[in-house]
Amino acid sequence: MTLADLQPKIFQEFHQILQRGRLSHAYLFSGNFGSYEMAIFLAQSQFCENLQDNLPCGQCRECHLIAERDFSDVKVIEPQGNVIKTDTIRELLRDFTRSGFEGQSQVFIIRDADKMHINAANSLLKFIEEPQSSSYMILLTSDESRVLPTIKSRCQIFRFPKNQEYLKNLLEQNGLLKAKASLIAAVADDGASALALTEMTKFDDLCRSLEKFIAGLDKDSDQSFLQVTRLASLATDKAEQDLAFKLLLVMLGRTQQPRWVTKVYQARQMWLSNVSFQNVLEYMVLE
Repeated sequence: MTLADLQPKIFQEFHQILQRGRLSHAYLFSGNFGSYEMAIFLAQSQFCENLQDNLPCGQCRECHLIAERDFSDVKVIEPQGNVIKTDTIRELLRDFTRSGFEGQSQVFIIRDADKMHINAANSLLKFIEEPQSSSYMILLTSDESRVLPTIKSRCQIFRFPKNQEYLKNLLEQNGLLKAKASLIAAVADDGASALALTEMTKFDDLCRSLEKFIAGLDKDSDQSFLQVTRLASLATDKAEQDLAFKLLLVMLGRTQQPRWVTKVYQARQMWLSNVSFQNVLEYMVLE
């Protein structure tokens, strides 16, 4: 499925922007469904040697190199571990002072921009406030609420809604049963992450443990408390723990338990503040 199919409205908006030559110097893309693909597409539009109706061809040398992240004037920054360090952003900003190698433009894409250290985020403000005429910054985030307000106020924001039905159909075409396909489609950010979850060996065990955890919340708190240890042994890293919270919210939403949905949101906020995964779940049950 093409970018125009994934996000038709946003694609059309950027088509008009490119036709008018009105690309802004700083964007914030909120949501993962097609946002990275759009960032790469916009980068290609600045270097493509075979533009078609102001859109990149996707086939020329420049387009291929950019898609493969091997083009000197397009840089993609990602977190190291769970943070984008200040030194990484400062090095990036030094590149703004240099001319492009392949042309006059430079494009900088920062994935998971909400994971920038506070000092790193503040370092970006100077560029966003005083951009060079040929440099572009595209910030991507799945959690807009965690991006500094000062950065958001200086960027043009585009929100990328998830096409859950597309993900569900994609998964069913890959042989998944409807129930599992629906659950993965509800928690996955995009097609790649949805397909990755189908290959996650502990996914089914995690779901079963979460079901037992939920079953005991109102009826048998001891059962839920016992499941916390099991959940902690299954979800051992940040990505798996974040998935567990997403699954909890979806499952509780389907069982119409708004009180517990609120508690899970509160527990996740504590977890984001570096309280351990096991501790926040125990606190939620004991409370």
